[in-house]
Amino acid sequence: MSVTTPIRPEAASDTEVLTFGCRLNAFEAEVMRNLATRAGLTGTVVINTCAVTSESERQARQAIRRARRDNPDATIVVTGCAAQINAEAFAAMPEVDHVVGNADKLRPATFERIAHARRDGGATMPRVVVNDIMLVRETASHLAGDHMVEGFEGRARAFVEVQQGCDHRCTFCIIPFGRGPSRSAPVNEIVAQAERLVAAGYAEIVLTGVDLTAWGADLPGAPTLGEAVRRLLACVPSLTRLRLSSIDVAEIDDELFRLITGEPRVMPHLHLSLQAGDDMVLKRMKRRHTRAQAIAFCHAVRARRPEVAFGADLIAGFPTESDAMFENTLAMVAEAGLTWLHVFPYSARPGTPAAKMPAVPGDIVKARAARLRAAGEAARDRFLDTCIGGTEPVLVEQPGLGRTPRYAHVALSGTAETGTVVPVRLTAARDGRLEGRVL
Repeated sequence: MSVTTPIRPEAASDTEVLTFGCRLNAFEAEVMRNLATRAGLTGTVVINTCAVTSESERQARQAIRRARRDNPDATIVVTGCAAQINAEAFAAMPEVDHVVGNADKLRPATFERIAHARRDGGATMPRVVVNDIMLVRETASHLAGDHMVEGFEGRARAFVEVQQGCDHRCTFCIIPFGRGPSRSAPVNEIVAQAERLVAAGYAEIVLTGVDLTAWGADLPGAPTLGEAVRRLLACVPSLTRLRLSSIDVAEIDDELFRLITGEPRVMPHLHLSLQAGDDMVLKRMKRRHTRAQAIAFCHAVRARRPEVAFGADLIAGFPTESDAMFENTLAMVAEAGLTWLHVFPYSARPGTPAAKMPAVPGDIVKARAARLRAAGEAARDRFLDTCIGGTEPVLVEQPGLGRTPRYAHVALSGTAETGTVVPVRLTAARDGRLEGRVL
């Protein structure tokens, strides 16, 4: 699951890209920005939508209306998962000029046609360009040659999309219908993109995907994500820090386990796609791990690399969830030793099997989400307290703010250049983040 947060470029440009949702969308926003620049596209606002919840779509529609008010003469292009799944609804909005599907949004020809249409009044670009995403098999064309990303506006870390789509059908999730089947980028293209980003000065790279740990299953010989990570680290020795986005404990291969527990350049922070801590709820979600497997994985990693901090996605109030089932999820926070929680109150997503299941009353959903968040904040604060007095290498994300290898925010005193990794003496913890002095 993803957090729906609009990501805005740091500075105005000829084409403004407003992105909602996951890190994958953040990476693709930069691909689209590059394609728009190369096409000579001007006076355009691209809304890159998310479909993880109905609230995500509501926020996107709100952003579209605001974009039209602020830019009355602009060409408004709507793309992303919500546009792929619900193209007609966005096309019906009077503010929208074009709706583009997820496959076409990464193709140079799309932006060339939009640029041409803006010049000639729209005759060369259909209002809706959304194809059947389930038929798409190609991936990583945006990692090749001139289409590579050179950097990320306003960001100190870089993202590399190595996998796309999902072959699983969790009952709460609509994203496979927005992203299509699982497709993997070849290792040589991943390495080339990483080399370019490191050469541009990025000290930390995050590997992203819809189902990241499924990487490689569709490639010749079915390599594993662990093999890709090993080759990336070997081929790009100047890469200082490598971070993985959300991973699935049911898909961790032996090589990946070896690297996350023993390779210092792989950051000691793992975000797990858990969703629940009760076996019956997990079964009804069609997740592929059990409660015991999730806890055992965390213990096994920590036994070999004690400093690792775990994050997790958790859904509160999934249909049919009883009080006892919820208590199992709540207890797992402590039993697995989770530190960073992304808590989502369950929201029915039309078109998913879970939307037809007996719902938990809304007030109970909200109360359970609040309890989970409180448990997460308490776990976070306990973790931050253990960091005080230590010295850690911190990636400076913006003036006065950075992150530790274990993903803790640090308010910095002292001078350090954005994008650099600097030693920081951690002196206090307050309001959910650390405070530290640059050494």
